[in-house]
Amino acid sequence: MYLGIDIGTSSVKAVLIDAEQRIVASHSEPLTVERPHPGWSEQDPESWIAATSDALDGLAKASPDGLKRVRGIGLSGQMHGATLLDHSDRPLRPCILWNDGRSAEEAAELDADPQFREITGNIVFPGFTAPKLVWVQRHEPKIFGDVAKVLLPKDFVRLWLSGDHASDMSDSAGTAWLDVAKRDWSNDLLVTTHLNRDQMPTLHEGTEQTGKMRSVLASRWGMAQPPVIAGG
Repeated sequence: MYLGIDIGTSSVKAVLIDAEQRIVASHSEPLTVERPHPGWSEQDPESWIAATSDALDGLAKASPDGLKRVRGIGLSGQMHGATLLDHSDRPLRPCILWNDGRSAEEAAELDADPQFREITGNIVFPGFTAPKLVWVQRHEPKIFGDVAKVLLPKDFVRLWLSGDHASDMSDSAGTAWLDVAKRDWSNDLLVTTHLNRDQMPTLHEGTEQTGKMRSVLASRWGMAQPPVIAGG
């Protein structure tokens, strides 16, 4: 049995799939988007954890035996969101979402630097992660100075599930920091935005294992063995 978890913008969705790729059960929990200013779009990262937990509880009710037999977990979710953590892995501020437009000026500045398109193969859009961090540095310098890790939304849920700071290539390609040729973080682009690779998650292919579910969580849902978690 396999578990898929999608961290969307409007909801968290969880689905159980058997070895023949048939859907056994599914459950969805709503999420709320906060818009404190025109053009802004934010979510509390802890709301993803609460919704994921509730979604798994829903699956446990719908198919208790199925959830107990989960061997692997796949993650997907909304891209680009800047989830900023301190040294204790606590969110420093609400996540700035993919559809937040506050960093339009910062995105234009980064896109004017030829190395961004050359290295990432992408235009730097305001929705991408890198310009959001430049905005935080300029407008919330205290928070920027406390950033220990920058994660994407689904990877914050991964951190809760397994304790790993990890991400996959596909999601990371939307940050404007990934060297797509080397399939690695670009030190040059990170330095340009006043960050370093220690603040980034480890990179994995989508099919690679990034870790296993914490034993305490596996026990909570009656899983015989902690299932492995794929990159996504």
